[in-house]
Amino acid sequence: MKARVHVTLKNGVLDPQGKAVHHALQGLGFAGVNDVRQGKFIELELDGSDVEKARAEVREMCEKLLANTVIEDYSIELA
Repeated sequence: MKARVHVTLKNGVLDPQGKAVHHALQGLGFAGVNDVRQGKFIELELDGSDVEKARAEVREMCEKLLANTVIEDYSIELA
């Protein structure tokens, strides 16, 4: 089973990398981009087929290591 985790900064937290990408895109002529927020994408290959157990396990991984829950949000997709 695959788990996909998207980690992004919470609203209100400054995103200097996102601002740098936004500025670079404007410099390249992409004027229609209003804002950029950057995050992380993590893909995990998991053993087993119990979806609820996998979701709980990945949530624990996020809480302990993959995301800084003080300043980041995360979402989990299982496939």
